[in-house]
Formats: sequence, C-alpha cells, structure tokens
Amino acid sequence: MSTPTIEARGLCKSFGPVRANHNISFSVDAGELFCLFGENGAGKSTLSACLTGLYPPNDGDILFKGEPLRMASAADAIRSGIGLVHQHFVLVPDFTVLENIVIGSEKGLIVPYKEAEAKLRQICETYGIEIEPNALVRDLSVGERQWAELLKALYFDADLLILDEPTATLDIENSKKLFRIIDKLKADGVALILISHFLDEVMQADRVAVLRQGELVGIRKTAETTPEELTRMMVGRDVEPKHREHSDVGPARLVLENVTVAGVGQVPDLNDVSFTIHQGEILGIAGVAGNGQNPLMEVIAGVRRPAFGRIILDGVVISDKAARDIKDMGLGHIPDDRFVEGLVPELSIEENLILGDHRGEYARGAFLDFPKMRQRAEQAIKEFQISTPSADIPAGNLSGGNAQRVILAREKRLATKVLLANQPTRGLDIGVIEYIHTRLLEKRAEGVAMLIASSELEDLLSLCDRIGVLFQGRLMGIVKTDQTNLEEIGLLMAGQPLENAA
Repeated sequence: MSTPTIEARGLCKSFGPVRANHNISFSVDAGELFCLFGENGAGKSTLSACLTGLYPPNDGDILFKGEPLRMASAADAIRSGIGLVHQHFVLVPDFTVLENIVIGSEKGLIVPYKEAEAKLRQICETYGIEIEPNALVRDLSVGERQWAELLKALYFDADLLILDEPTATLDIENSKKLFRIIDKLKADGVALILISHFLDEVMQADRVAVLRQGELVGIRKTAETTPEELTRMMVGRDVEPKHREHSDVGPARLVLENVTVAGVGQVPDLNDVSFTIHQGEILGIAGVAGNGQNPLMEVIAGVRRPAFGRIILDGVVISDKAARDIKDMGLGHIPDDRFVEGLVPELSIEENLILGDHRGEYARGAFLDFPKMRQRAEQAIKEFQISTPSADIPAGNLSGGNAQRVILAREKRLATKVLLANQPTRGLDIGVIEYIHTRLLEKRAEGVAMLIASSELEDLLSLCDRIGVLFQGRLMGIVKTDQTNLEEIGLLMAGQPLENAA
C-alpha cells in the first residue's frame, strides 16, 4: 500500500475548557478528495488549522508522507507542501493579488516580481482562472477574492490542499469551475481535503469524515452512503425542512418607489427598483452575487442614501433618515458578512448582543447596565442555543453558525416591523439552516415584513411568499412562489423577463 500524503493519529485540540477536537484519526492519499462534514462548531476548521500549523495540537501526531510533521507556524506548513484556502479571506486589501501571494516568501532583499508574475499568469492559464495579478485586492469582487485565496495555495505547488468552504462566496458557474480544477489537481496527484456543508459537493468527494461536537463519528465512501445517512450522522437525528404556511397578509409595511442607488461611473448599483412588502409577508430576492443585493439592503437600512426614489416604512418616509433612527423604528438587519458587518469581533458576545440598543434599554446614564446586559446574554445564549463557554468571550472566537445565531438573536429582537436578512444561511450547515428557517418563520407569524436575499434558491422557495430577481441592479420581476419554478427564476437571473412576472 502507498504511504498516505497526510495522516492524523489521535489528534486533540482544546481551548481552555472547550474541547474542539478529540482523538481524531484519518488519512488522505495522493489524488484523493477527502471531505470533512459536520455542523458549524463541530471542529472542522480547528482540525484544518492544526494540519496547517495555525494551531498546535494538544495531543496526537500528524504524519506527512510518512514522516512526523512538526510545525511552529503556517509558513512551516507551506514550506512542507501544505496549502490552505481560508473560508474567511486572509488578504491585504491594499496589496495586489501578486503581492498577497509572494508576501513572506522572499528569500533575500529583492523579490523577483517578474518571475513570480510569469508563474502566476501560467497558473491562471492552466486552471482557467480569470484574475489580474496586478489588481488591488480591495477592487476585487468577493468571488475574485476567493480565486486569489486559491492561487496562494497553487503558487507554492502544494502536495496537500485544504479547502475550507471554498464555494461559500461563489456563484453556480464558478463553483462548477472550482470542481473542474479539483479534478485536475486530483489527476496531478494532489491530496485534497474539502470542508463543505453543501451535500451535492460532499457527495463529489471520494470519502467523507463526519464530525460531531469535536469527535469523529465515522468515515464513509461516498459510493456506499447517501446524503440522508450523512445528515443523520452529522446532527444525530433526521432533519425535516421547514416550509411556510399560507396566511393572510396585512397592510403595507415596507414600500420602495423607483429607488436608485449611485454606483461607480454612470452605472448605478441599484436602478429604479419598486416593490411593496406587507405585514406577515416574506419577499425573497434572488440573483447572482453582485447584482445589487447588498446596495438594496444597505439603502433600506440607511447605510446608503438613494440617489432617487423613496423608501417608506409603516407610512413614514425613511429615505433621508440615519441608520440609527431607522433601526429605532423597528427595523432589524442581518448583513451578509457576519464577522465584518454583523459583529464587532473584538467585543464580547454580551456586548455584541446589545449593539443598536446600547443607548436605550441597556444604558444607565452615561454608562452601560452590565448586570442587565449579562442577563440578556445568558437568556439569548440559552434561547438561541449559542455554543460558548461564557458570554464574555470575544465574538470573533465563535464558529460561523454560532456567530449567525448571535446576530439573529439581536436583530430578531430589534425587528418589530421589518427584518432584512442578507444571505442568512450562507456557509452554514443543515442543522443551523433548519434552526434559522424556524426562527424566521416565527418572526413572519408575528406580523413582521421580511426581505430575504439568498443565493440558495431552495431557501427562497421554502420560506418566501414571493420572489424577486435582481439582474445588474434592476428588478427583473416578482413571481409568486407557488406559481413558479427553478427554471423560471433562472431565466430571470440571466436577465430574461417573464410574462407572468410582476
């Protein structure tokens, strides 16, 4: 038998009282796609961090090509031939793509940029990645930044490549392209570890290791298992999708009239958008990433100003109001980037839970009411099942799923009239998605009007009463969920109007 490229034996990692990984053993061969599958907080990212030198394990051994591997840093992993494509981008915005890749790799005082650029362009051509090496990272789209992360690993000719939720920011076509690249890497003898919560991606792996609460539940060959079995292994029970129930809607809660948001140059980010959402109604927004979803949410929340048009909340024009005032009127906002826009990572969980209300109920004169804050935090941690040893740890230490629960707990409480949810389930596992769907439907039952933007069309079909589609900043139309299908929504997403779309 050939020697595995990577092998973990009894790997353990704890953070104080929190046991992230316990006695995990597995191996990955050259040319194999091995998947780590588990709920958010199950220990997948911690395990990958141990394999790439970011965290030292507390116990256990890592063997690379049959030899014990000792790493003091991520640089040691790169030199050994291990690459990691991060879920949360590790890029310097003011550097170019090329500079981000070669940074730290120089062996002398002079960096051979011409040779490095030539190599990078050759890699892009080989794998069909369309990105300009000299472009500043801050000017790249989210999808392009994901390609830049991948190029960092490909540049150093890794023998083992770990992909942590690599398609979370990619559209359907780019996700397909990524798996074509994975197939080529497998053919070239690269060992790959994929961390994903998408079952269709998981089933493309050769084998799947299922983690639950930091422990290895089991390893299955995908040819000998089913998505249903893997889901049961992951959550320890059957998962039933939540479906909306038909109900009568009330009066108009949120109205947009010909709203335009200025963009770069002559092209607006949002162009002449009009719609109405009623009390107790969910309107979904579909569309390929970058077609106006973020500007739409931001202009309603008061983060941006419309260049033209009006926004009305419960009969009051809010187009010229500050974000704080709009929030005080009963609007909650779940942004698409939970760690950049949704949370202040350096602040504690309890501090993040009262953001937006820290000048109101939780203020005691010029000071904060800390006992009341702690009471609120303990209540939210219990009610929203936030996995944390205490309320005073930094929010940046949370997994993606637990971070989203914190944001949901805060914004659900603030949203007495309207709730905006931008990509509320992106990058989350099936169990957390089920939980978030339940909470959103609870809010709908309370009479709150909701606007949900999601790249997950199944989410929109399950939750929404109507679905609108944005294409290049324009609203192509709105269809009733029970009178449409994926094909029709796909046509709208491609910019083709439908006769039955409002």
